[in-house]
Amino acid sequence: MTARAWLRTVLVLLAVVQGLAGVVQLVLPKVFYDDFPGVSMLPPYSEHLMRDVGALTLAYVLVLVVAAVTMDRLLVRTAAAANLVFTVPHFLFHALHLEHFSIGGAVGQTVLLGFAVVFPLVVLAFSNRLPGAVRGQAL
Repeated sequence: MTARAWLRTVLVLLAVVQGLAGVVQLVLPKVFYDDFPGVSMLPPYSEHLMRDVGALTLAYVLVLVVAAVTMDRLLVRTAAAANLVFTVPHFLFHALHLEHFSIGGAVGQTVLLGFAVVFPLVVLAFSNRLPGAVRGQAL
């Protein structure tokens, strides 16, 4: 697998995982709150907030998808950075609020959320090999 194909795969993976969460948050906010591991441990439930988070998640998922399609260096790097703007604070919050989890749940959650930080960092590290947009060309 070429570096370009690997980067595209990671971008699509990030988009799918975040996109699934965003769709459920937007369309079925109470289901996300009640059934997604650990979410209901952080009351109170707010339908408005949950739908907003879902819509915002889908907004940056769109950027991930366009980056995966175009594979333009600037757009790929922007998408990875946008993903990190969400995933780093999200990871830190959950890593610092593990008191309601079992040891296995805390470890599992921390590892999974850690991948959400590591993958875009790897994309940033390897995206310098991608070509940039042709000067003057609109995306």
